[in-house]
Amino acid sequence: MSNEAHDVVDSEGWRLTPADAGDFDELMRWFRTADDVKTWGGPRFRFPFSRATFREDCHWPGMATYVLRDTASELVAFGQFYNRSGRINFARLVAHPNRRGQGIGRRLLEGLMRVSPAQFDLDEFSLFVYRDNMPALCCYESMGFEIQDYPPDQILADECFYLTRPIIAAETAT
Repeated sequence: MSNEAHDVVDSEGWRLTPADAGDFDELMRWFRTADDVKTWGGPRFRFPFSRATFREDCHWPGMATYVLRDTASELVAFGQFYNRSGRINFARLVAHPNRRGQGIGRRLLEGLMRVSPAQFDLDEFSLFVYRDNMPALCCYESMGFEIQDYPPDQILADECFYLTRPIIAAETAT
């Protein structure tokens, strides 16, 4: 999967762009502990990581991978998406640790919801979130995501929620 969509700039000048190799060096500094990595990348994401294993575990460049930059062009968020079970599934969503609680996660997800439908002809979004990650869960629910029955044969059913929401054409990039 390539990042075929164009950059998205919101009304305040924040820019969602396909990630490049240099973005990963910055992103790696955001994760200091194994728990931080697990919450973000899941149980299969290696820690400690090297530059090579980090990119490999992010499935980059094989997965659609985007970064959000603020008006000063600072990297403030990261996210990915792919087709999972007939839905556009968002993965590895994260805001810069020093910028959390400022609505950056919402901005990131809004941007991803605009660009991702151009790459997949699907009708729904989905994502997984750890049950104890209440700030993320509240953000997703405020954006119309709803908790669903956990997909069969998936790991972490006792630790994560599975959420979906329909794609609304008016929200997507043209």
